[in-house]
Amino acid sequence: MDKKHSSKNQKFIDAEFALGQIPKIKSPKLIRNWIIWLEQRPYEQGRTTLMARPWGNSNFVSKELTSNTVNIKSRLHGYGGGEYACANLGNELIITWIDDIDQGLWLQKWSFQESSSHGQVTEIKESSTPICLCVQEGYIVADGLIDLERNRWIGVMEKNKQDYLVCFSLDAAYQAPQILYKATDFIGYPSLSPDAKKLSWVEWQNPYMPWDSSQICLGLLDGMGELFFPSILQKIKDFNTEQNSIFQPIWLTNGQLVLAEESSGWWNLAVIAADISEEHFADFHKLWPMKVELASPQWISGISTISPIENGILALGCEEAKWSMQTLDKQGIVQKIQLPFHNLSSLSSERHKAVAIASNSYTSPGLLEVDLKTGEWKHQASKENLLNSADISSAQSFWFKGFGGAMTHAWYYPPIQGRSAYSPLLVKAHSGPTSMTNSGLDLEIQFWTSRGWTVLDVNYSGSSGFGRAYRDRLKNKWGEADVVDCSAAALELVEAGKVDQNLIAIEGSSAGGFTALCCLCFTKTFKVASCKYPVSDLIAMQKSTHRFEEYYLDYLVGKFETYSKLYESRSPINNVEKIDSPLILFQGMKDQVVLPEQTINIFQNLDSRNIPVELYTYKNEGHGFRNGNTRVDVLKKTESFFRKHLLI
Repeated sequence: MDKKHSSKNQKFIDAEFALGQIPKIKSPKLIRNWIIWLEQRPYEQGRTTLMARPWGNSNFVSKELTSNTVNIKSRLHGYGGGEYACANLGNELIITWIDDIDQGLWLQKWSFQESSSHGQVTEIKESSTPICLCVQEGYIVADGLIDLERNRWIGVMEKNKQDYLVCFSLDAAYQAPQILYKATDFIGYPSLSPDAKKLSWVEWQNPYMPWDSSQICLGLLDGMGELFFPSILQKIKDFNTEQNSIFQPIWLTNGQLVLAEESSGWWNLAVIAADISEEHFADFHKLWPMKVELASPQWISGISTISPIENGILALGCEEAKWSMQTLDKQGIVQKIQLPFHNLSSLSSERHKAVAIASNSYTSPGLLEVDLKTGEWKHQASKENLLNSADISSAQSFWFKGFGGAMTHAWYYPPIQGRSAYSPLLVKAHSGPTSMTNSGLDLEIQFWTSRGWTVLDVNYSGSSGFGRAYRDRLKNKWGEADVVDCSAAALELVEAGKVDQNLIAIEGSSAGGFTALCCLCFTKTFKVASCKYPVSDLIAMQKSTHRFEEYYLDYLVGKFETYSKLYESRSPINNVEKIDSPLILFQGMKDQVVLPEQTINIFQNLDSRNIPVELYTYKNEGHGFRNGNTRVDVLKKTESFFRKHLLI
């Protein structure tokens, strides 16, 4: 590192510390005063296992529930999610999960052990061996729930480009699925009413994605568990329309449904008094209107931002890329819970207790436990933070004029104190492209800021968390609006004298990789780039992409039959001759979303023109690198490549 961009006593964060050993916590659930969660371990080739410990007792040694031969992962709709379900019956804990190794739906039971002196559950012990309810041959199941009333698992099955609601008994091994309902296209979020007599779910049909247009559906369950009168709730005015989307319906104890819906342009909550009749009528009320997003795009199954509590609803809300936790009561009162965390996800609650995943600028993501009666909270990070606050670059909200002059958001991370002006700049383009960057502690970003880099994490046009209008800025403009935004953000820092215009890099993966490649093709702002499994050929993607995103390009670019020339002109592979900046590429050879051929073609084209380009492939990785060693290798190679070609 050149002296101009380094300080004398600065401690560099190494790649192994940033990425190699930190387990990822996912999908916590609160059940009988115990927290159950998934832990993805990069040091075990990305294997995911089930963990448990008592709520409010972070000193308790967390218990691993599944064996080291189990890897919990769903493949529903290509991106997975909804990998496990759990329920409590008496002193028994029942958990089902999807095992990626054999693609089976598995079940195991544990017993809660109470302390004789305090009457509190202090341990859970196995009470049965795992049994395989089904092996997924020719179909995929996930996003399920446990129906204790009928002793069965109910969930979504994907088979032959069709979604179904299906069930399996909890008592028999290697069953065939029992079909309850067949959808036109897609299903998500099945939810059982407290009396087990009603089942709700979300449906969406091609050509829409679930966050663009979806409907709330409802059916009755008879004594034998058969589903009848299944239907979209048709008579909700301005509710089930092409311009609305539905998120996470949950049941309250009084039999009402609560869900997030977007008819106002923001994902707000509505309460539905669902009444199945021949007209499938439902009355609903929007009690809490606000310009806050209480949901997020359903790229994976099982995302949770809403949960019932004793006297109302608990929800996570996003305002200007910062999340908060709030209670909402039946009188329309919203009360924000004071917490020092602004990145929150995966909400679960039981009576007056709540759990979520939380982080802030100085704290890594971890389990957050909140007592809703007292307001007291505890946080246990997935990895102890060994950094001093002075060694951390805290995210600053940064607004700038982007595409069409619209105000656009990014998170700005200045280099650590002691750096001089005119530092190198790394612009990060997130994936999705409907994702959203947050300001929680990201050690990969700190890897760069500790080395004297400024980082801009851009919420370009199309990002979620800012309302539908912001998200719809990308409609038919992918490869244009996002490119202008990333370039404008960088140039504003150049104009402010904060970064060196000759030392600007960009990186992205998947859709963010597409944005990064387009930035190289259509601007001269960026001097070097790194892309992981980037989309580079829109025509090839349109012809080969998986079922979930089969029509997504209709929204992002336009219908192929009408806009085929636009597909061609915006594809980086057709503009590769415009790229004259060095590029490093990374690709998983098991990727079914962005086929390896796309990345290989970019490499071969640049290499034939003697443009500095490197390609690294990983035979056991798919779309999204899970192995810690892979992620460390990518970060090290990227940093070395940038230093080499920026001469720093």
